[in-house]
Amino acid sequence: MTSRLVNNRESPPAAVPDRRPLVSLHDVVKVYPTPDGGFAALRGVTAEVFPGEFVGVIGKSGAGKSTLLNMITGVDHLSSGKVVVQANGHAVSIHDLSESDLALFRGRTIGVVHQSFQLLPMLTLLENVMLPMDLTGRYSRRQSREQALELLRLVDIEEHAHKLPTLISGGQQQRVAIARSLANDPPLLVADEPTGSLDSVTAETVFGVFEHLVAQGRTIVMVTHDHGLAPRFSRRLYLADGEFVPGEPATLEAPSPPRRKARR
Repeated sequence: MTSRLVNNRESPPAAVPDRRPLVSLHDVVKVYPTPDGGFAALRGVTAEVFPGEFVGVIGKSGAGKSTLLNMITGVDHLSSGKVVVQANGHAVSIHDLSESDLALFRGRTIGVVHQSFQLLPMLTLLENVMLPMDLTGRYSRRQSREQALELLRLVDIEEHAHKLPTLISGGQQQRVAIARSLANDPPLLVADEPTGSLDSVTAETVFGVFEHLVAQGRTIVMVTHDHGLAPRFSRRLYLADGEFVPGEPATLEAPSPPRRKARR
């Protein structure tokens, strides 16, 4: 069976004619209350993510990377600013939605991959992938099952579909988590240190899955502390103390070609 997801996204990023940003962050601030006063996790960050990009947000632990993703997905409230996500041709200011509307919007529009997998241990791998589809009511039960099997095949783990998560390795669980993030065919994937708890060989396999998805035209924002991955992203944003810092421009237009070294 040919995956509908593969067929829907054959165009490479360079061939995407629509240059409207898929995600726009405008002066986003997030301040957490502490006994000693407010702690600014994000200090007015502004950036745009365009269709077909593989954006790496790189920084040390505590730089604000996970908070940035939480602002994009709407799982945490911002202190000020705005986050706009394009969905079905409409620009949606996600933090202006009600909690119920935001949950439905997130389920249909944004796929999330966590470092800790977050698979439900009492459900089979197939059922874990089907769950987001069942929650949003986008497919019938039969369609959900077929779609979930296609996604498990896409990440090369279909033969384990009826196993529980505890019976497979960490790397395999992460591939299932990626399949689950694609369940409702969202235009955007966000990944929070998805290779952080894996050994180097397994991490390379998982990162290769992301690269494969980008080659199909997917849009991915991934946060990591691993500077060694930087050259493999189509765009890098360097975050330190809640702010973007020099190294790459904060706005996400097409990068300039690398400079040639001067001949001696």
